[in-house]
Amino acid sequence: MSRDEFPEPVASPYLVPFDRPFDAARAPTRPPKGGPDKKDNQEALAAAIARLAKLQELLYADDRFSLLCVFQAMDAAGKDGTVRAVMSGINPAGCQVFAFKAPTAEELDHDFLWRCQRALPERGRIGVWNRSHYEEVLVVRVNPKFLAGQRLPPGADDLDALWAQRYESIRDFEKHAARNGAVIVKFWLNVSKDEQRDRLIERIDEPESNWKFNAGDLAERGKWDQYMEAYGAALGATSRRWAPWYAVPADSKSFMRRTIAEILVDTLERLPMAWPEVSAAKRAEMQALRAQLAAE
Repeated sequence: MSRDEFPEPVASPYLVPFDRPFDAARAPTRPPKGGPDKKDNQEALAAAIARLAKLQELLYADDRFSLLCVFQAMDAAGKDGTVRAVMSGINPAGCQVFAFKAPTAEELDHDFLWRCQRALPERGRIGVWNRSHYEEVLVVRVNPKFLAGQRLPPGADDLDALWAQRYESIRDFEKHAARNGAVIVKFWLNVSKDEQRDRLIERIDEPESNWKFNAGDLAERGKWDQYMEAYGAALGATSRRWAPWYAVPADSKSFMRRTIAEILVDTLERLPMAWPEVSAAKRAEMQALRAQLAAE
């Protein structure tokens, strides 16, 4: 495989097309009618988790690739629970999880990709980003007032040009990482506005979930149409062969988690990975040591 021969992304009805506009507002939020029930989804998820654990071992032993899983979504779509469920079977020592929040003062003194570049997973490991560099073309696009704190050079007041430049920078950044062994898979957990409302109410009604509720979530909910426009533009501009987006229906958590786990398994199974070979001399040494141990 040459540096520009990227693996074919996993086929899925939720794969965001390359080089074509994407209408986020019309993307499905529910599983297909007549599809698997919750029990089937849970069983399929368990099987995928077990397979993912084996593939993680191979990824680590092969030590030429890393897997980067990017999660973006509206509030209450289920990012935290999905990461916890899908990654529940893997070895924590081989997984790096980053939850990107509002940029710090240090991060604002660098370009918008800097903090994510530093968090790329090492070869042989799985990286999980709960939110990511895409916040800069989603939240910031919907709330351009945040640009004032970034102290950008002259010309940044042309917002259409700014977003186009950031999409280009993101594509280049992700392609560079992919050329160097990072296998990038991006998931938009597509929850409906009605389902989000129900989950926010649940956070208020259930005492053990009160800590999750943020009044600011309601302010962002009021900008739903602007967010759908921003997601459509960002996913359409950055879903590429080397870093595909999957717009996964999120109204059913069991279906969403199953779908994501199976896409990750299929992605890893497509890689040309192999267990390290042991030389004949090393094998002979091992057999001699085995005999020594057996004789004790």
